[in-house]
Amino acid sequence: MLLSLSNAPRDYAWGSPTLLAALEGREPSGAPEAEVWFGDHPGDPADVEDGTTLDAVTGGTLPYLLKLLAAADPLSIQVHPTVAQARDGWAREAGLASDDPHRNYRDANHKPELIVALSDRFEALGGLRPVADSLRLIEALGSSRGVTALRERLSGEGDVLRDAIAWLLSGTAQPEVDEIIAAVSSATSDEFAAELDAVRAIAERNPGDPGVVVALLMNFIVLRRGEGIFLRAGLLHAYVSGLGVEIMAASDNVLRGGLTPKHIDVPELLSVLDTTPGTVPVLRPADSGSVTSYPVEVTDFALRRVALDGTPVTIDAAGPTIVLGTGGDVSIEGADAVARALPVGKAVFATADETQLVLSGRGEAFVAQPGSVVE
Repeated sequence: MLLSLSNAPRDYAWGSPTLLAALEGREPSGAPEAEVWFGDHPGDPADVEDGTTLDAVTGGTLPYLLKLLAAADPLSIQVHPTVAQARDGWAREAGLASDDPHRNYRDANHKPELIVALSDRFEALGGLRPVADSLRLIEALGSSRGVTALRERLSGEGDVLRDAIAWLLSGTAQPEVDEIIAAVSSATSDEFAAELDAVRAIAERNPGDPGVVVALLMNFIVLRRGEGIFLRAGLLHAYVSGLGVEIMAASDNVLRGGLTPKHIDVPELLSVLDTTPGTVPVLRPADSGSVTSYPVEVTDFALRRVALDGTPVTIDAAGPTIVLGTGGDVSIEGADAVARALPVGKAVFATADETQLVLSGRGEAFVAQPGSVVE
């Protein structure tokens, strides 16, 4: 059986007032619209066409959460734990109320994520830049006391990125943070022009936030439509702007490191953070064929993009499957061979009796389901 899903946008402050409305071809609501959740997460289960919610159908057992995400302002710089770290943290915080603002762990699961751009440009910060590259960027900032202090920390021995981030977020480095942000405002660099522009824009929205300087140490990533990045456990990241399809493990565990008024636990963040520097690979759409798969390192979820040109495409429904319409005029049919429209911004859930789905029309859809075993 196929069940139509919808949900109301969540009005987080960083959300875009226009991107989701433009995708769906409707008038903006006037409020920020940040995320639309298609899943059975207890925080906001999707609405089913019969008036129930998806958790009543699944029993809350979906291993993933699928979202539309629309950012006008940067999200918090954050990192997610491994399963082992989440279980340990969940046990340590057993005495805290579920809504305690100082709670770091909302469940005992990891939260790897995949984001695929729907807008023509999607900006993100992902992973820590190699130290030698960041030192070249810092050369463009001059020689104020704060810039010099950061340069010296990154030029030391050992895990210099962990040391620098701990210092920046310690609360004792605010004078140096302010000097570094001031230096960024007027810095120029041919090599790092895009990075400096991005950090300047982040600083304008988050004046005086130490996370601005942490962002200076991160890779700035620009995705084009159909491109994606996978964000594994321990990887520092933040979405900056744009519209995308996001899928993640069914968890709400977030350790924050800046650009937010929410709780920041620096020691816990550092205990989870992987400071190994390097780039985050961009996953690109297929050069040929209708279906693009985005390989990930986890079994919680798998995501495919289907680009339809009028020729029907058959998809195996392996496990609980959600199909999300993201463009054009697409229809979907299951075992009953009755085609139903898949409106842009809406989704369909395939119950366990469905083994194959046929997508037809001209447009785009994303297919979410559990992943396969990682070898």
